[in-house]
Amino acid sequence: MLTTTTTKVLEPGELHAALAVLDRDPVANAFVAARVRIAGLDPWRLGGEMWGWYADGRLESLCYAGANLVPIGAGPEAVRAFADRARRGGRRCSSIVGPAGPTAELWSLLEPHWGPAREVRACQPLMVARSMPAGIAPDPLVRRVRRDEMDIVMPACVAMFTEEVGVSPLAGDGGLLYQARVAELVGSGRSFARFENGRVVFKAEIGAATPQACQIQGVWVAPEHRGRGLSVTGMAAVLQYALREVAPVASLYVNDYNTAARAAYRRVGFEEVGAFMSVLF
Repeated sequence: MLTTTTTKVLEPGELHAALAVLDRDPVANAFVAARVRIAGLDPWRLGGEMWGWYADGRLESLCYAGANLVPIGAGPEAVRAFADRARRGGRRCSSIVGPAGPTAELWSLLEPHWGPAREVRACQPLMVARSMPAGIAPDPLVRRVRRDEMDIVMPACVAMFTEEVGVSPLAGDGGLLYQARVAELVGSGRSFARFENGRVVFKAEIGAATPQACQIQGVWVAPEHRGRGLSVTGMAAVLQYALREVAPVASLYVNDYNTAARAAYRRVGFEEVGAFMSVLF
């Protein structure tokens, strides 16, 4: 018996079905799930379309198509369907990111039409922590950033983004969208930093949060303070906030070549459970 498949943009009334797909892997899907829980499926509020792949009328896979293109729960047939739709519409995203297997397959189909990419990060270990580490004391000086400290934390955020992504977030619109995102995290109490002499020496954010899982991002230590162990004790402090106040599981993903960061995260209790992949344009 043949299976009938179709692909289309989800409608707002399909929110329950979309969340059911996202909840199959709440850790890997935390970024998209958090957006959907806040904004629903209306493209204007969501900041992009949510594509669905259906088998015999049942929603099986998703693909978020906004500033990022993110395949979710996508097997080979769904990936091909999403690639066809993306190719027909032309590239509108600044990156493709998601679990390494589907993302690699999606990029292989899109590269002849969208390539070359500025950079491909084929293996970014996905790491998870569910409890605080033994023997690591959280840095007592790491705390929530206040709204009146935006001017102090913003240069550190720009430095982190430029170092990590390879381009400045101030390009294009002068940084308006990026500044709004930083302000959102500060305002929601999910931006953390250690300050010394009026400057940020360590920072990190809880960028995405659902009742099941949250994702830590933007981890950065000022270059002149590296080697002091601030990333370990600072991350322990952020993890403590995350597990105590946000969700029972904290995750992050990191470049495979960043051996120092991976070692620091392991010391804080994070374990590698999978891999992401990012294609940057």
